[in-house]
Amino acid sequence: MRAGVVSGFGLIGLLLTSPSLSASPPSKSPAVQNPQSRPTIANFTLADIHAEKWSLDAQKDKEVVVVAFVGTECPLAKLYGPRLAQLATSYAGKSVAFVAIDSNVQDSLAELTAYARTAHLEFPVLRDVKNEVARQFGATRNPTVFVLDRHRAVRYHGRIDDQYGVGFARKEAKRQDLKLAIDELLSGHDVTVAETTAVGCLIGRAHEPQAQASVTYSNQIARLFNKRCVECHHAGDIAPFSLTSYDDASGWAEMIAEVVDQGRMPPWHADPKHGKFADDRRLSDEERREIHEWVAAGAPQGDPKETPPAPTFPSTGWHHDRAPDLVLAMSPEPYHVKADGVLRYQHFRVETGFTKDKWVEMAEVMPGNRAVVHHVLVHCRSNRGGFGDGVAGQGFLAAYVPGLRPIPYAKGMAKCIPAGSSLTFQIHYTPNGTAQDDVTRIGLWFADPKSITREVKTVAATNLMFAIPAGADNYRVDATSNRLPEGTQILTFMPHMHLRGKSFFYEAVFPNGKRETLLDVPKYDFNWQTAYREVKPLSFPAGTRIHAIAHFDNSEENLNNPNPKTPVFWGDQTYEEMMIGYFDLSVPKGTQMENGRGSRRREGRGLGAGGGLNREGLAGMLKGLDANHDGKISRDEVPPRFQDMFDRISGGKDSISVEDAEKLLTRLRHGADRS
Repeated sequence: MRAGVVSGFGLIGLLLTSPSLSASPPSKSPAVQNPQSRPTIANFTLADIHAEKWSLDAQKDKEVVVVAFVGTECPLAKLYGPRLAQLATSYAGKSVAFVAIDSNVQDSLAELTAYARTAHLEFPVLRDVKNEVARQFGATRNPTVFVLDRHRAVRYHGRIDDQYGVGFARKEAKRQDLKLAIDELLSGHDVTVAETTAVGCLIGRAHEPQAQASVTYSNQIARLFNKRCVECHHAGDIAPFSLTSYDDASGWAEMIAEVVDQGRMPPWHADPKHGKFADDRRLSDEERREIHEWVAAGAPQGDPKETPPAPTFPSTGWHHDRAPDLVLAMSPEPYHVKADGVLRYQHFRVETGFTKDKWVEMAEVMPGNRAVVHHVLVHCRSNRGGFGDGVAGQGFLAAYVPGLRPIPYAKGMAKCIPAGSSLTFQIHYTPNGTAQDDVTRIGLWFADPKSITREVKTVAATNLMFAIPAGADNYRVDATSNRLPEGTQILTFMPHMHLRGKSFFYEAVFPNGKRETLLDVPKYDFNWQTAYREVKPLSFPAGTRIHAIAHFDNSEENLNNPNPKTPVFWGDQTYEEMMIGYFDLSVPKGTQMENGRGSRRREGRGLGAGGGLNREGLAGMLKGLDANHDGKISRDEVPPRFQDMFDRISGGKDSISVEDAEKLLTRLRHGADRS
């Protein structure tokens, strides 16, 4: 697969699918309100989804009223809908009333009814069509909750809990803000933390468009969205809402301006000083100006007759003008994704049944359920070894991540799947609030072997040997690829780390020692594992190596961090880490790549390999293993996968000094290099 990334806003979403919600950090310090300053909510009456009236005054028998502002398309509101339902059930029989209010102008009654049904909301769900109640509360985002006491004074407002936020998801909440506030009120105590920052999508407001606005949806914004956004933001694709009509877009106007302003959309993380990429998604200054002028003018529609038609997409669902030659599913049965929490990576193996080599001009991974599939890597396992055998650093056949669009390789280029190969699907699922099923597939388009003159391979600069110390906020890990053969052209770069990834850098190291920066990603984002596709293939002399530098943030300041109090080592799961500088290259057909046993050792296959580290890096890795800083590495400080090697270098003892371990590993590394 030659990775092409759509030019567009991408997924305006949450978690490990995309960061697009409020970037304000959660409130960390308690805030006890002065009783005199508590705002009181006046009575209001709204119709619910069943056209029945609900009023605040009718809840006089309730000591506590919980008012939750929600939206049907905001990913965070989707996650917390079932959580609200569970909380309401837990207070059944107590003097607590729950009510949900949707104030988004873009949400229809049918959509709100479906949201309530999916989230299993048994309490009233109301429509605030003109935003009047949202203005009375001062609600600006969904989901936001307000807890009212028996006098209907606001005693708490903000988030529901701290499990989910901008670009991160904890395994469980550390603080259940809403539940604690309700319990404190029911017990007759004051609310300890009266306010937290609500993290969610801006409520879609009713606009008053300027009559003579120079920028309107019809004459400029629709064209801009068609060019930049709609490939993701249309029905059935990865984005949570559509931008193919004025009614769709106008309700999201302020949210679009916010994410553009903050640089969160379009998702693009490369420093423009280095490289020219065909999939560069950055907006021009003029495009930014038009968006902000349109929003400031009240999101005017303009003359509907001037609206250009929305783009059309292949009817097959695949990003090719014809159906695949072969489609393989990850499994004959769906995988069941739980409603919430964090899932380990899942692996599925499929036999191809190929009796002869197959040349692939394009491969596309098609998630069966885009709502919960964060990313997929499909490796090709062959008894030939080398490329595609599933070893870290040896590449992959195809990938799916939000915003990634496959495109066919240039004429004469293809990847080879050897006869007898199997495919392994590695899938990262992100629960979205309701239980889901998924069957992900891969489509393959075959090329005539006689037409292929250049073979495409995905290889990498990889380092498996690192130990990121607990609390380290800028830990460096280096890796260097094998030497490139004669005639190499590099097509695409795709850095890969997990939740502690901070930055990634590629450079070419030429045989004469000179260096050239190829790609700099100063703010790596796990949610957007972008492939950076060169405008023109880069050519390199034989013997050139690709050097990669990654930095990791294992501190408490990294809100993605699953546990800043422990060292982190290589591993498949997101709570572990990887350091892989993938890149696609093409070489003349029949070219032998430098790999095999020796190169794998250089890339690092265990404690004895050295992982391409210099003496300074090796010392840093070993110090990271010394968790209690006593100058020794004990067996229980070593990850299970490395304990056999530890037993070898320690001579069967329970511990070994850092200094002795460094000497022994240096000898082993030199031996591996000589082999």
